[in-house]
Amino acid sequence: MDQEQIRVILIEDEEYDVRRIKNTIAPFRERIRIEEIVSTGEDALKAIDKLGPFDVAILDYQISGGLYGERLIKRIRELDASIQVIVITKMTINQTDIHFANQMLTSGAYWFGTKYPSDIEEFIYQPTDFVLTILNAAEKKKLEMDRLKSQNRLDRKIDRIVQERPLLGESSSIQQVRDHISKFAVTQANVLITGESGSGKELIAKNIHYQSERRYENIVTVNCAAIPGELIESELFGFVKGAFTGAKEDKAGLFELANHGTIFLDEISELPYLAQAKLLRVLETGEMDKIGRKKSYKVDVRVISATNKNLKELMEQNKFREDLYYRLNILNIQAPAIRERQDDIPLLIKYFVGHYCQDLSIVPPRITEKAWNMLEQYHWPGNVRQLKNVVQRLVILGTEGITQEIVNFALDMQSQDSISSLVNPVFTENTLLPLKEVEHNFRKQYFEYVRKHSRTDTEAAGKLGLAPPNFHRMCKELGLK
Repeated sequence: MDQEQIRVILIEDEEYDVRRIKNTIAPFRERIRIEEIVSTGEDALKAIDKLGPFDVAILDYQISGGLYGERLIKRIRELDASIQVIVITKMTINQTDIHFANQMLTSGAYWFGTKYPSDIEEFIYQPTDFVLTILNAAEKKKLEMDRLKSQNRLDRKIDRIVQERPLLGESSSIQQVRDHISKFAVTQANVLITGESGSGKELIAKNIHYQSERRYENIVTVNCAAIPGELIESELFGFVKGAFTGAKEDKAGLFELANHGTIFLDEISELPYLAQAKLLRVLETGEMDKIGRKKSYKVDVRVISATNKNLKELMEQNKFREDLYYRLNILNIQAPAIRERQDDIPLLIKYFVGHYCQDLSIVPPRITEKAWNMLEQYHWPGNVRQLKNVVQRLVILGTEGITQEIVNFALDMQSQDSISSLVNPVFTENTLLPLKEVEHNFRKQYFEYVRKHSRTDTEAAGKLGLAPPNFHRMCKELGLK
């Protein structure tokens, strides 16, 4: 298979040296081709801009004109970051000058060598090394281009992830959150996100990660409240085989999985007190101790944590370590509640209606004026999470239009008018039913309604976000055929 020719631009102002370089490369003309020869730095930049891309630039360190040396190398690399620069110089003393070599490499050169001794008239000094350097430089260019392509693919994937869960809103409070995210993302400092349940703390954490230098690495989400206290240490830090009964093989901890990336500790206030001390050590030293391993394990992890509780009050009650609090709370973001961003409610509703309609492949239903007023004036105690769930219910129930009555039901409010046979009052002033019975009645009515408005049980299961086996099991539990 024929290899692609290596495209070279030669920047040299002495005809004598141009001839020597040509002669050196001539035996390899099928692989290496000098496509352009210029004698000044400015002409080199113009040629790279108009005739590029080139694979390799060979340049004399000292050429005529005011642009040469490190300045020219930097300008070339700014114009084309993938081009590989080979420097040749008359200054033979620089062959052993470490400072000069460091200057060349720092400015972006791939390799440098000397032209002399001058008694070699036909070829450049060290012709074998020179040709091999051109071949290796071209290979490095190819690898660099492959890396850039991979990086571009990752960037597009990250963009899709962010677009799928955007941080919506135009209110001043959400604009301030965006401003904080952009400022905090460029640092490596730990961030504490505070705010009510359902206000979007995890979404903020992911936006910080995907705008940071760590965006190509993992972000690992941990719900501290969901892990039993006796398992939290092994989950966070892992263990080695034989560390305890049942440890049949090594287990990587969540911090290890997040190495070089980000770990998001949600509901950090629920972290057991003993585990708080171990987390503090990781934050202070960058080392963690696996259960059963004698040596510490180095990790490089940025910690973003979140809570809906007042950590200072927990500190006063000796339920949360003060030293850990200050380690976590280097930077702080307050996630605003919906009541602090009322103007964003219509935008959020329209977005989630469009999202769920697209998911169900249906036309977005019309929302009546009274329904809009009710949704905009509702206080949304569960914040964006509640709004999102309610909108999903509205889309399922209101395929022919979302009315005030449907909004009443979707908000679990008692309605004056029933919606066909779906709404039956589940409580009155004189009758209070047990919570389990209320939940059972609602589930049964809801399942019946969705099945009635679906062509098959598989379609009904999809609308409810359930796998068909789980849907059939739940129908059986509810007494539905």
